[in-house]
Amino acid sequence: MNSIGDVLLSDYQQQLRDRFLAAPVLPTPAPWQQVLDSRTPIGGLLGIGFAVHPDNGHDLVMVVSHNGHGLFDAVTGEKIARDREPDPDTSTPEDSPDLTCPGLGPIIGTRVHIASLFGGGLHHTTTDGWALDIVAPEWPNDRVLLSAHGDIYKDPPGRGWWHIFHANYSTFRAAGFSPSGLTLAIATSSDLTLWNRPNLDIHT
Repeated sequence: MNSIGDVLLSDYQQQLRDRFLAAPVLPTPAPWQQVLDSRTPIGGLLGIGFAVHPDNGHDLVMVVSHNGHGLFDAVTGEKIARDREPDPDTSTPEDSPDLTCPGLGPIIGTRVHIASLFGGGLHHTTTDGWALDIVAPEWPNDRVLLSAHGDIYKDPPGRGWWHIFHANYSTFRAAGFSPSGLTLAIATSSDLTLWNRPNLDIHT
């Protein structure tokens, strides 16, 4: 038996921990492309949710933070709406029984499910076989693993799965795919990172 602090680990658990600790951070594989060259800084970020632009069909990412609400085009990375002073009764998702916040900009009049500090979640799989796993072999620093028909417990990193994000500088908030499966978002308490792809793999 091995241990982390007061927690005893079996040999298998230790092997997994060592495996994830040793996996380098790798770029996302094709067809995924990072939307911007760097993370989008957002101080006091609490959570994120997805919506769809009613005019062009682009995935949108709504961000809830201590400084208000923002809405980003997930294809271009552009911030297309901002509300610095949302209604305090609905400004954070814990005020709603279904963890939603009111939309803004082109999605005003709708409600957006927010995965955040207060709970909730995003899609961790797509219909064409991509998957996300969140692991913390060195808690509290979460790591995000992206896979496509790879086995994170058996295959070497870079062959079917990729360690794409290490939240060792800020507190992890949420990670997931949009309902369309074309956008991948990762949020920490200080920033947002987006990737997208042009279409689903219909041959999968």
